[in-house]
Amino acid sequence: MAARNQYTYEKRQKELAKKKKKEEKLQRKMEKKNQVEEDPDPETNQDPSKEA
Repeated sequence: MAARNQYTYEKRQKELAKKKKKEEKLQRKMEKKNQVEEDPDPETNQDPSKEA
């Protein structure tokens, strides 16, 4: 029975690690998406005095 308890513990730890990794990936995607929305085209946001 001890082996099963250890297996259950390891399985739970693996599931938690997987969930954490998935949440971090989702957060990175959201941050990247927010950056793109804030600055959709960096060339159009240049300082007009440099165009002369």
